[in-house]
Amino acid sequence: MKHPPDTPLEALLQAADGLIFDCDGTLVDSLPAYANAWRAAFAESGKVMDTAWHATRGGLGEAQLMAHFEHTHQVTLDRTSVVATMRQHYLANLSRQLHEITQVTAIARRFAGVKPMAVASSGAREIVLRSLEALGLATLFDAIVTFDDVGKAKPDPAIHLHAARQLRLNPARCLVFEDSKQGLLAARRGGMPVVNVNVELL
Repeated sequence: MKHPPDTPLEALLQAADGLIFDCDGTLVDSLPAYANAWRAAFAESGKVMDTAWHATRGGLGEAQLMAHFEHTHQVTLDRTSVVATMRQHYLANLSRQLHEITQVTAIARRFAGVKPMAVASSGAREIVLRSLEALGLATLFDAIVTFDDVGKAKPDPAIHLHAARQLRLNPARCLVFEDSKQGLLAARRGGMPVVNVNVELL
């Protein structure tokens, strides 16, 4: 999908030395898969996770989301067990529940091999990599950076900055694609131009 040359997005794409994409909600429509997996995992606490509650927190990392759940429901989670259950459930069902977000993946496919590109996600490496592989997207990217690489989730800019380092590019010369407020804030904190895919593409 090529945009007209006079559009702001096309100008940003041409000006960038490299492209950095969030995974969940940007490249991959994974919200239903995550919602089902977290509902199953949180059930261990005896509390039921509301889908609408989860939908408003889609950009949070695992630890952040569990902290929100504990605060909302006044429970203390066995976080190791909850994460294990969530990941197991997600991976067991990803082939049926994941879809690529074609307005964004079209850009990734267009520039694969043309500009250096990375994925920068607050998710766990196992889940991010398996999600991208399931949709045939993993090979488009020169680097895949996750929470596991830096130990900090968005809105901290560490994931984006590490992705730029992996591409050997100045962060300010990388165009970031994000869907969540945490991701958008992280990119801005890192001094990187950012596209809100919900506004510009979807």
